[in-house]
Amino acid sequence: MLSLAVTGAGGFLGWHVRVLLRALGWPEPTVLTRADLADPAVVARKIAGVDRVLHLAGVNRGEPADVAAGNVHLAAQLANGLRACPDPPIGVVFANSVQAGNGTPYGDAKATAAGILADTGVPLDDLLLPNLYGEHGRPWYNSAVATFCRVLAEGGQPEVHADREMDLVHVTDAAARLAGVAAGGSWDPAMPALRTGVRDLADQLASYADVYRTGEIPALRDRHDVRLFNTYRSHCFPAHYPLALPTRADARGALVETVKAHGGAGQTFCSTTRPGVTRGEHFHLAKVERFVVLRGSADISLRRVGDTDVVRFPVSGDEPVVIDMPTMWAHNITNTGPDELLTLFWTNELFDPERPDTWPEPVGDEHRVPAGVR
Repeated sequence: MLSLAVTGAGGFLGWHVRVLLRALGWPEPTVLTRADLADPAVVARKIAGVDRVLHLAGVNRGEPADVAAGNVHLAAQLANGLRACPDPPIGVVFANSVQAGNGTPYGDAKATAAGILADTGVPLDDLLLPNLYGEHGRPWYNSAVATFCRVLAEGGQPEVHADREMDLVHVTDAAARLAGVAAGGSWDPAMPALRTGVRDLADQLASYADVYRTGEIPALRDRHDVRLFNTYRSHCFPAHYPLALPTRADARGALVETVKAHGGAGQTFCSTTRPGVTRGEHFHLAKVERFVVLRGSADISLRRVGDTDVVRFPVSGDEPVVIDMPTMWAHNITNTGPDELLTLFWTNELFDPERPDTWPEPVGDEHRVPAGVR
């Protein structure tokens, strides 16, 4: 377990690093803000004695001159702080890019930044990252995956102006590599890549959106399928929930189709919960999980890891609906009625006690937000 300091902790990659460390129970990393980087003495004080600095801060989009200057300037500021530190870290890991040195303002600036950090005398791990995708990426900024997912979540169709092959790595795998985390059930620091074309990617995500529109689960054949689907779902939450379930009833009783999974069964179980009791208080990094209340009434509450807003869904067995838990959101379910609560749970994978992908985290009550409002 290493002590870490992180630049760019509030960005896409930085957030995923912090979520992974939270799951593993590692200490909260020391955060170096852009204001901190402007003062070498502040940087030196904050990084003194830490094992590793992860330099994630950068500029990905904007005017070419601003992108180039921004990436070089941030590296130079960190380098000044490293030189001023009497007890420097064991090493620096730089979130560089496979585009480094490719002749573009961005690529050349990243290569220059790596050279600046290497000149500090602190050992540098210059990590060339390919295209990263994952939950809560910024559309039109972080990746084409985020852009396509947002367009589809808003009911549109992605536009592909130029098709090309690319390698995609899930951001949690990159976070594990940056932090020096060993391989686990939900992450792989070897960063296995998905090789795909832009048009094929758009078509795959569009097929997920078509199937999921009615609450059905698309075929998830491998780990990238699961993670692409989770990325799409992150752009649907919370506005698309709850998903209504059609009920078929006759004189014998009623039938509700709670899960229709294409290409796989997953695991289904039911539980009862006594009045006033809360279940859950955890989050998942990759697992797809569905809640359906069949009898009684409950509140399902969720909070994105690292945020304070809590989204609450009141649900009842009188009108069964689907609430799917987004990955990296702490969640719970509380029986709010006078009688026993009956809830059906479904996950896309069989439970493995050795690798449960269930990480303790209380939801809390801060800043409750009505479902669909964020």
